[in-house]
Amino acid sequence: MISTKQNSKVNSNLFVIPIFESEIISNTIKKIPSSIKFDNWPLLDHFKGSAKETLLSAGENRIHFLGLGKKREASAISKVFRSFFYHNKSKLSGNISILLDHDDLEEFAEAIANGIYLAQYNLGMLKTNQKVENDWFLENSELNFVSEKAIENDLEKGKMLAETQMRIMKLVDSPANYKTPQMLSEEIEKMGKSSGFTVKVYNEKQCDELGLKALLAVSKGSVENPARFVIMEYSHPEAIKKVGLIGKGVTFDTGGVSLKPGDNMNYMKSDMGGAAAVIGTLEMAAKLGLKVNIVGAVALTENCIDSLAIKPGDVIGSYLGKSIEVINTDAEGRLVLADALAYLKKNYQPDVMIDLATLTGNCIQALGYSAAALLSNNDDLAESLIKSGQTTGEKVWRMPLWDDYKDMMKSDVADIKNLSSSPIAGAITAAKFLEEFIDGHTNWAHLDIAGVAFGDSEYVSMKSSTGYGVKLLVDWLEGNL
Repeated sequence: MISTKQNSKVNSNLFVIPIFESEIISNTIKKIPSSIKFDNWPLLDHFKGSAKETLLSAGENRIHFLGLGKKREASAISKVFRSFFYHNKSKLSGNISILLDHDDLEEFAEAIANGIYLAQYNLGMLKTNQKVENDWFLENSELNFVSEKAIENDLEKGKMLAETQMRIMKLVDSPANYKTPQMLSEEIEKMGKSSGFTVKVYNEKQCDELGLKALLAVSKGSVENPARFVIMEYSHPEAIKKVGLIGKGVTFDTGGVSLKPGDNMNYMKSDMGGAAAVIGTLEMAAKLGLKVNIVGAVALTENCIDSLAIKPGDVIGSYLGKSIEVINTDAEGRLVLADALAYLKKNYQPDVMIDLATLTGNCIQALGYSAAALLSNNDDLAESLIKSGQTTGEKVWRMPLWDDYKDMMKSDVADIKNLSSSPIAGAITAAKFLEEFIDGHTNWAHLDIAGVAFGDSEYVSMKSSTGYGVKLLVDWLEGNL
């Protein structure tokens, strides 16, 4: 187990010296403490400091020069450190010192610690024949950050954030048979007890008594793993605001009767990425003791095929009382969110409501894999989320929520239909559907995270969780208390 410390003095014989690409390398080297022996200048002739570039100088002291690239951005620097420690964790040993006493690197202490600890994450959690390799993270070693400035709190926050991110990444990456709605609700209860937020789980019968008709309609095709509705609450005695966070928690999505293609359907275990982000945010708020009251709602269900499953053309009810024509059973996420939004609005009256969901492929077509779609009825809320997205690297891009799109969701037989008949503007029309269920709330934002919650990376050969949403929401909460 690695322990993290801040020291003003060097305390190891293995060093990591981060260097920005725009710098004159020789000037940076001059700032190295004299206690670190380095005289192999020719090695640096071709070292530019580009992102993830490395150079090892072996001698009395082993020095890893680590290129940070040109971007002085926390998210970019965090990625560099995660990459370095991930790819070298079987080669590193003993105490390691990271020099931050140059070029204002102390301001990135949180991001650096976050990246380093994220390097521990291992997707092969269920492998039975893993080859045993040396792993520096499992040693009893020290990770020293050499700095004259006080950065202990930043280092601790970066580590805590990584621990929470890895926990929700594991949830998203776990196979559906390891995270049924019941299993996931039990895991949330454990997290609440360990971190300091309360959890109330409603089973299928209780959901029926509450009137969560849309959630239960989606879950009808999953007889063995019925729905769960989970309410999480974190409170602080000095809080003056109440924030409602809502997450889509479809633990596996076949598409229902409107069956998805078989190719890559295995990735539909990730369709609870919005719920994971909400769960992780509650945990981090409790860990940090944020001065805010938060109520989180996650609607957990599978979307499966059974003789009981809803069919295209069915009309179902909802918590708010509106009737919904089901055009396509693969547009199920907005149905479970509709009930969760309406329930939270009526019973908790939060000052702000933000929902997150891996909702539409149209969002990916529009924005690719670099940003989530943001749709909001409040300009100030939208701008503050955009700002936090830029700060954390978990970017969002605002799309219009104009009533021009409202008619696309009109139904002839019900109050609203769950899918537009037109193959365009899918992310927007999905948000217009959800808007019908916020019951007049004037400070609401919807984040479609389909393109950013789960994707390719350098760490695995298949798609995996990114942990998206926790950094964004924690930064937003801290800036808007």
